[in-house]
Order: sequence, then structure tokens, then C-alpha cells
Amino acid sequence: MNVILLERIAKLGQMGDVVRVKDGYARNFLLPQGKALRANEANKAHFESQRAQLETRNLELKKDAEAAGEKLNGQSVIIIRQAGETGQLYGSVSTRDIAEALGAEGFKVGRNQIVLNTPIKAIGLHEVPVALHPEVEVSITVNVARSTDEAGRQAGGEDLTLRGEDARFETFDPEADGAEASDEEA
Repeated sequence: MNVILLERIAKLGQMGDVVRVKDGYARNFLLPQGKALRANEANKAHFESQRAQLETRNLELKKDAEAAGEKLNGQSVIIIRQAGETGQLYGSVSTRDIAEALGAEGFKVGRNQIVLNTPIKAIGLHEVPVALHPEVEVSITVNVARSTDEAGRQAGGEDLTLRGEDARFETFDPEADGAEASDEEA
């Protein structure tokens, strides 16, 4: 199906472009969301008459997104989850969890704006891009930890995933300490 884009869409085109997309993508996403119109003569004429208004609305939305992006860029949110000794989470952190954490911090971000290709399944610091507008993308840090104390240590640069693995291999051996003491005495 050929559609006229009413806004810039990543990997598809700019505002005003006539592009060919799969029918289901057009019917289920582009048309209901108001991101495109069917490409027929009546809609082309309607688009050209509304083009200036659409461009000014898009420019206003972009300015708002840039203003919000300046506040949001580089922010860090802490998400507390249960995890095993090796740092593997028992569940995962999804876009919904990140959006809720940002909402608690006072930022209005929808979960569809968070670009997370795969869910986060390990503790640590994770850089996550947030697309506030098709032309504005910022990056935030998601600090996934077992507790707020661990989150603070992770933010300070400590790697807690290695600690669990190293703890298994570093066991106390009283004979080793006694052997070193007897060597020093001799």
C-alpha cells in the first residue's frame, strides 16, 4: 500500500514522502496513529493544503523534545531486582519498568519511546537510548542492582558481578596462612 507520511519515521522516510509499505503495517500502525494517509489524489491535495501546518506542528514538537532531552540526557535511574550470585536477574527489566522509573523521577516518557532491543537480564549499568522525537534521541543510564546500597557502589564504579564469581574461588585456607607464618619464623 502506498502512503503519504505525515511525520518523519525512522528507516521509512521524511514528512511528505510517498512510500510503499506492507498493508498490515499501514492499517494497524501508520493510519490509526495518524502518522500517514493513504496515497490517493484527494489525500495528496489535502496534505499539500495542510503541509505548512504539519511542518510548524512538527517543529514545535521537536523543540519540546529537545528541551526535554536536555534535562533527560545523561540521567540515571535505579531499578531494584532480585538476582543470583553471578548477577543474573531472576526476571528482566523491560521498557515498561524503565518508563515507570523515569516517571517516578518526574520525567514523562512513554514506554514506546525507550529503545531497548532486548530486555536487560543482568545487574549493572546499562546505557539505554530514548527517542523523544523521530529526530531527537538521548541516552540514559539504567542502574540495575539488588539493593540501593549496591546501586550506589555500582554507580561508583564497582563491578558487583565479578564479586560473586571471585567469592566462590577465594576461600579461606587456614593451612596456607599457617604455612606462610611458619616460613617467616624459620
